[in-house]
Amino acid sequence: MTAEPSPIRAAPPPPDAAAVLYALPVAVMVVDRDRNIRSVNAMAEQLLGAGAAYLTRHNLAALVPDDSPLIALVGQVCAHGNSIAEYGLTLAGPRIGARQVDVHVAPLSDERDHILISLQERSMAGRMDHQLSHRRAARSVAGMAAVLAHEIKNPLSGIRGAAQLLEQTATDPDVELTQLICDETDRIRKLVDRMEVFSDDRPLHREAVNIHDVLAHVQKLATTGFARHVRFKDQYDPSLPPVFGNRDQLVQVFLNLVKNAAEAVPERGGEITLSTRYQHGVRIAVPGTGERLQLPIVVTVQDNGSGIPEDLRGLVFEPFVTTKARGTGLGLSLVAKIVEDHGGSVEVGGQSGRTAIIVRLPVPPAPTKDGGS
Repeated sequence: MTAEPSPIRAAPPPPDAAAVLYALPVAVMVVDRDRNIRSVNAMAEQLLGAGAAYLTRHNLAALVPDDSPLIALVGQVCAHGNSIAEYGLTLAGPRIGARQVDVHVAPLSDERDHILISLQERSMAGRMDHQLSHRRAARSVAGMAAVLAHEIKNPLSGIRGAAQLLEQTATDPDVELTQLICDETDRIRKLVDRMEVFSDDRPLHREAVNIHDVLAHVQKLATTGFARHVRFKDQYDPSLPPVFGNRDQLVQVFLNLVKNAAEAVPERGGEITLSTRYQHGVRIAVPGTGERLQLPIVVTVQDNGSGIPEDLRGLVFEPFVTTKARGTGLGLSLVAKIVEDHGGSVEVGGQSGRTAIIVRLPVPPAPTKDGGS
């Protein structure tokens, strides 16, 4: 008996090109010659912090400043028609914050009426390398602080006491020297006291915290004190869920960052921008563990100062690294330590004259079936 041939199945229709574009794991947008945004995919919406309906009503210049390297790349492609790739470019703007991205720009047709832009954010693995170095730095300072507290603070008390005894019988010229000894021992003691914060290993009490309340409190403290000369700009996502953190320590983090920014901006025209956004789908695998960090809350502190020297950008969270003439180099190390205690990450972004510190924080854990956390 002859077997009947199997029926031939028709090949499924090819997927719609628009659907493929929308699902690509790379941010893609199309702009015209005037840089008006014509279309974007889902990843571009996420990267640019706005939906397609908003983006396609705006020009590229609404997202990045006129002097942005991205604007220059689009201009080159319009002029010459060649595809251009740029790696490690800093993309910065009021909605975006500051991102390190790889950029490809190409004409969609010979007439160059439309330009295709693809943006891929730099690997999160690279960021985790920085985070791990920040953590190692914080641990090294913690160990150093414990040693210094014992080995330095006690002798300092003896030195200061001896100077005070000498002052009682010293002549006028020598009194000035004994006072200098006392002042310097006090200064060293204060430095050691600041370092002791790093050795505090008590469990961190965390709860749901409204990050906008934290930033409003920090801004109030700043504008009534060290940042009277600064104009603040707020760019908040009002729908942001709470952060899982310790309110007092988060105030300390952003107060340190705002203080650094206030000291970096010019006396006239100084500006600090505080922005928040929610970044979907970001999970960071921690090397050497099975842990995956979910850090959807992004807070950026950006200033219009002179910027961080390029050779120090990767070192600013290390202890005793500072660009200030009278700085101790512990402020940003403390920031890195507290953010680490929260399971978050902190990094430097921004362009020349637009330094941005980007903090990523977790949301509260989902409640379990029995109602607990």
